[in-house]
Amino acid sequence: MEQYFSATQKMEQEVMFPSLLRGVFPQQEGAAPAAGSHTDLYERYQLLKAIKPMVEKGLASVNDQSPTGADTDTDTSLGSDEAVDAQLEERLSHHLTGLQQVLTHLTRDTNALTRRYSQILEQINLSEGQPSW
Repeated sequence: MEQYFSATQKMEQEVMFPSLLRGVFPQQEGAAPAAGSHTDLYERYQLLKAIKPMVEKGLASVNDQSPTGADTDTDTSLGSDEAVDAQLEERLSHHLTGLQQVLTHLTRDTNALTRRYSQILEQINLSEGQPSW
């Protein structure tokens, strides 16, 4: 989770002119641009910025929840409680694994976008430094 927040913070600090990302399409390291990709890096940048507050809000709401009195009901049988607990543990594990995969993917996309933006700026700087005879 910290890697995701660190990557998005770095992206927000480095990408000063998001419009430079218009018409630039993502590509894998050392590979040609994806044939089916219709989303340029500007749209991806906007998406990544929009997702960050949702992740922060979701994380805050999970941290703010406290156990309710309904969880302390002792009238049910012990065997039934253990089965329910096992199901809940399995479901939670499944969702956490999925969340981890999504955050890893978002972190990778954010880092790739930031690297590509830096490359664009380097190209601009190099072209400005050469005489236009």
